[in-house]
Amino acid sequence: MARANALYYATHDPFGDFTTAPEISQAFGEVLGAWAAVVWQGMGAPERVTLAELGPGRGTLMADALRAIAAALPGFRAALSVHLVETSPGLRAVQRERVPDATWHDSAATLPDGPLIVLANEFLDALPIRQFVRRGAGWTERFVAGDRFVEHPADPPERDAEDGAVVEVNEAALALVTALARRRQVAALFIDYGPAESAPGDSLQAIRGGTPADPLAEPGSADLTAHVDFAALAGAARRAGAAVYGPTPQGPFLARVGLHARVGRLSRAAPPETARRLLQGLHRLTDPHAMGRLFKALSVCDPELPPPPGFDDA
Repeated sequence: MARANALYYATHDPFGDFTTAPEISQAFGEVLGAWAAVVWQGMGAPERVTLAELGPGRGTLMADALRAIAAALPGFRAALSVHLVETSPGLRAVQRERVPDATWHDSAATLPDGPLIVLANEFLDALPIRQFVRRGAGWTERFVAGDRFVEHPADPPERDAEDGAVVEVNEAALALVTALARRRQVAALFIDYGPAESAPGDSLQAIRGGTPADPLAEPGSADLTAHVDFAALAGAARRAGAAVYGPTPQGPFLARVGLHARVGRLSRAAPPETARRLLQGLHRLTDPHAMGRLFKALSVCDPELPPPPGFDDA
């Protein structure tokens, strides 16, 4: 999965296959910029702070966030340095046009020391999973051999399940969240899709040309993703010493951080067609039958920081 996605993002424009929240509405990135500004104030408004995005796509989210930050809190804009974690040369070139003053990284491990605010929208779902299958009293692990899955005996995962059930483990996501949770003066916001509670099931999927595809067909030609196990990530972050907020559905989270109000202001000042698109985007991002329920928000923070905005458990 890691090799196929690395090839896909290096050789394709992923936004021909799917559309992410920042591309749906400029207000999405703007309210996340406001979220980061409140977090920075809660840190004590340090003179230097890193604002990082993991998997920044076309740079749309960060560009929208920076515009909102500059307008609402210029002191934060002056204090921050932008860092983007991106491995695709093609996407880096696109991002450079929108966020020219950024610094790029191949991994979050090289982000600077010191105060750190992290935004990650639809990043964790593309990290590689392992799949374990309960077979009678034992377990097997799925591997790829050519164009098919094969199973070999394996040590059991930490979770139990009924015979025939599939349990997915995302070691890369767990390692990332654990590393961030061990930092001081850090606040990370993850928005992605998946259930709030860990549940067995095969969630591996491929999208090619905007439609579902066989994950094993033509490796590198489709976007491979899997549902994010928010409960497992939250547990890993807590064990590493962080405070955890959420997961909470995207719809209520965005409402709490002001998306409705922001779209209302933009649409009132916009031409009718633009206003219609803004309201359609709001519906798509927040409605429970669209992205509002399946997508979740999770925040991992230094426990010494105030609770971040947007969470009902904050």
